[in-house]
Amino acid sequence: MAVRSMTPDQILQLGFGFWGSKTLLSAVELGLFTELTKGSLDAETLTKRLELHPRSARDFFDALVALGMLKRTGTRYANTAETAKFLDRNKPSYLGGMLEMANVRLYRFWGSLTEGLRTGKPQNEAKSGEDFFGTLYADPQRLEGFLKAMTHLSIGAGRVISKKFPWKRYHTFADVGCAQGGATVQIALAHRHLTGLGMDLPIVQPFFEAYVRAKGLDKRLRFHAGDFFKDPLPNTDILIMGHILHDWNLEEKMMLLRKAYAALPTNGALIVYEALIDDARKQNAFGLLMSLNMLIETHGGFDFTGADCCKWMKEVGFRRTKVERLAGPDGMVIGFK
Repeated sequence: MAVRSMTPDQILQLGFGFWGSKTLLSAVELGLFTELTKGSLDAETLTKRLELHPRSARDFFDALVALGMLKRTGTRYANTAETAKFLDRNKPSYLGGMLEMANVRLYRFWGSLTEGLRTGKPQNEAKSGEDFFGTLYADPQRLEGFLKAMTHLSIGAGRVISKKFPWKRYHTFADVGCAQGGATVQIALAHRHLTGLGMDLPIVQPFFEAYVRAKGLDKRLRFHAGDFFKDPLPNTDILIMGHILHDWNLEEKMMLLRKAYAALPTNGALIVYEALIDDARKQNAFGLLMSLNMLIETHGGFDFTGADCCKWMKEVGFRRTKVERLAGPDGMVIGFK
């Protein structure tokens, strides 16, 4: 039997993965993909358009080719089909908001992961005594960027939820912690009989209403101002919590689930969607890394498996639960009252 030859390739690729990550994040920051949407460009022109120093510009562009983020034909660079769709700031399918946030904030905070693993404490602005969310909500420009990032994160999940959940049986829903309303809008677009609410803090209202109005849904979708820790949840047929539960410790998670159960009618349902960790905790690397990100960003948050969430839902009274995969690393857990 032949002995398998071992190489360090996988170890080295992962260990130096931050090189490729930062190269992509800088390209998004520079607006490179948006620039190339207008047509292919040679290295000299692209260097001037992006105001780069010529020393390493060609290496930068060719690294993106090698990473599969650009195409090069002869001396001209162009977007791939994926970067043209998802990284052009002028397209509604733009997903760069999340990458912009990763570049501006998360990249440097993850440099302190070892400290976080040893102390169990957040490694973001909290280390210097700042309140990230307090500062964020006090700056409308930063808040809008954050809300857009959350919207980009939820649109794909919202589209799949609109197809996989039996919406015909219900008439009303509320998206708790809605941000701009990415998932809210996708569900309403797919089901014209539904009316919905987007619940978030009062300062989010103008951003939600502008987004909903732009989608032509302001007659069926309304904003519901409230703090889901302090205020009752809306009494609708369906409640949705998307990328919400993972921010909190177990006691807080259970409190939110109890509030949802109390607000729902008999036969109503709660939909929780997150980057669910697979039950065996071996495959969904993104979900596990997202849980490490909760260490970086929060005082007690963590991600969880579908089985975990089903158990918690049943503990607070939901009679039946179901787990479904969504887009990418996301999955949803449905609890029926």
